[in-house]
Amino acid sequence: MRKTLRFALPSLAALAALVLTATSAQAATWSSSDKWGTWSNGGYTITNDVWGSGAGPQTIWANSYSNWGVWSNQPNTGGVKSYPHSGRTIGRTLSSLGSVTSTFNVSVPGSGAYETAYDIWANNNAYEIMLWMNKTGAVGPIGSYQTTVSVGGHTWDVYKGSNGSNAVFSFLRHGNTNSGSVDVKAVLNWIKSKGWYGDVTLGDVQFGFEITSSSGGMNFVSNSFSVSSS
Repeated sequence: MRKTLRFALPSLAALAALVLTATSAQAATWSSSDKWGTWSNGGYTITNDVWGSGAGPQTIWANSYSNWGVWSNQPNTGGVKSYPHSGRTIGRTLSSLGSVTSTFNVSVPGSGAYETAYDIWANNNAYEIMLWMNKTGAVGPIGSYQTTVSVGGHTWDVYKGSNGSNAVFSFLRHGNTNSGSVDVKAVLNWIKSKGWYGDVTLGDVQFGFEITSSSGGMNFVSNSFSVSSS
């Protein structure tokens, strides 16, 4: 009997979270529980992107490319489980761009293991640039620490490495923030100035939540997000 009661309470909590999520999803313009669920809006693509090993259930919803969110229930095990995100394709060389900027505002849980991050791709995904705006729990970047730099409106610890498929440059912001703006081109130009790549073609600029664990179900919300280029 004690064993049955012990597991009853988490089940009720999970059910309550599912009900709340279902209500949010039903009220939204679009929602999906498919791990590869995608929706296009305003020149952006929103993707559930549940890709990691041992991943749990996740439901994504959206009212627009800017306002969207997920309910995610990922186990307390190592490794990234998902990266729900909104993204826009630029498709131009770095030298041809006058500016690339972005703004964001999020609401995130106070527990779990995740980061709110930009995932920026260049040269047909040969280069991946991650900008971590906040992080919670036991999560860390790929590669080794290179330097600390103030660029693009923030101060970062910079890491450089490879995931086996592409080069990865990770910029970890000094101090968590849930809202702000980033001069993306300034960051990309700084990497070029280090000789780590040349005049690359900028592909997707994505923004979302890289989730390692969110046991019991947690809500992550993008209140607003946009990318501008010229």
